Amino acid sequence: MKSTPPENCAVSREELFQFLAETPFARIYNVVLQSFEVGKCTLIIPFDESLERPGGIVAGSVLMTAADVAMWLAIMTKLGTEVMAVTTEISTNFLRSAKREEVHCTARVVKFGKSLIFGVAECVNPAGKRLAHHTITYIRLDK
Repeated sequence: MKSTPPENCAVSREELFQFLAETPFARIYNVVLQSFEVGKCTLIIPFDESLERPGGIVAGSVLMTAADVAMWLAIMTKLGTEVMAVTTEISTNFLRSAKREEVHCTARVVKFGKSLIFGVAECVNPAGKRLAHHTITYIRLDK
């Protein structure tokens, strides 16, 4: 049975799951969709030793990918899966290291412009401690 998407949401949970399953780079990180609503998405990247740098620290690129994918999905909740939007800028402030633990990331769209989409994302560890703060800009290629 298909679940009902949140009110005014352009995608269902099944569509987002399918999109993640069919996207090769999302499979590399084993991205798990946790929750979503219009303009917002939370996902988890499970810990895997292949994502570590020396010292047992999850690589910073994993946190940046988490933010980018969460924002991508948050955009889809408003525009659907057919609209092509890509990252034009991401700025990351690393606040603490993730040490052999999964990464939770929530992205929220701040503004949908005609061509540009602005958002923020925050990565936390399972205890809720902030790992990174991101500002992200996407551009719609269909405009």
